[in-house]
Amino acid sequence: MPNVPGVAPILPGAEAFDYAGGPTGVLLCHGFTGTPQSLRPWGEHLAAEGVAVSCPLLPGHGTRWQDMNDTRWPDWYGEVDRAFGALRARCDEVFVAGLSMGGTLAIRLAEQHGPDVAGLVLVNPSLATERWDVKLLPVLSRVLGSRPGVANDIKKAGSREVAYDRLPLKAALSLQELWALTRAELGKVDQPVLTFRSPQDHVVEPLSGRLLLEGVSSTDVEERLLPDSYHVATLDNDAPAIFTDSAEWIQARVRRSA
Repeated sequence: MPNVPGVAPILPGAEAFDYAGGPTGVLLCHGFTGTPQSLRPWGEHLAAEGVAVSCPLLPGHGTRWQDMNDTRWPDWYGEVDRAFGALRARCDEVFVAGLSMGGTLAIRLAEQHGPDVAGLVLVNPSLATERWDVKLLPVLSRVLGSRPGVANDIKKAGSREVAYDRLPLKAALSLQELWALTRAELGKVDQPVLTFRSPQDHVVEPLSGRLLLEGVSSTDVEERLLPDSYHVATLDNDAPAIFTDSAEWIQARVRRSA
């Protein structure tokens, strides 16, 4: 994407990516204040397995945190919805995978598109929080632009996430709206679900995992723990297990023509 006058340039490494592949596709969705960089190794692994992969850069992300405050959840969802449609047009079936808020967006796609979403692979998806200070967001977002961010919750030494170091408060308030809408329609999700959860996650609490498992209607649901990773597990010590397990799980659920 070329730089546009008056618009902050995309951070190095934050670019969207797309890999051609076979008849099975996977849409990857990155997290709140993050970028496709956090999912690129995963995408490369899937592509090496012959899977078509697409990972868009969400509006307001990958430039400067101030840009996020000019966007809201329909902008982020609109971009993954567009990317899903493009991938679906070239693949026989498409699975959707996401990290953190990317998991929320993936769930929302499953709620909206039904059987067109072949299955979900989620890594520490967010659906709610128990933090008391979120109740102050409606007020704080009017007087403050941001607060310290949540990026780089990674246990692995030397691993870094390309993401904002500030949390844009107007955008964070909109994220709560996305959570509420997605939680309310979890029962629509009846596709196969594989979810990975880090017991030591300093961003998303276990509450989100419980809400997911209790709320979906799917009969094919599995949660796998990531004992050696924090929130950004796709860049952490357990990343190889995520990549290998998800590829095998998807392959086992690809619908075969008779």
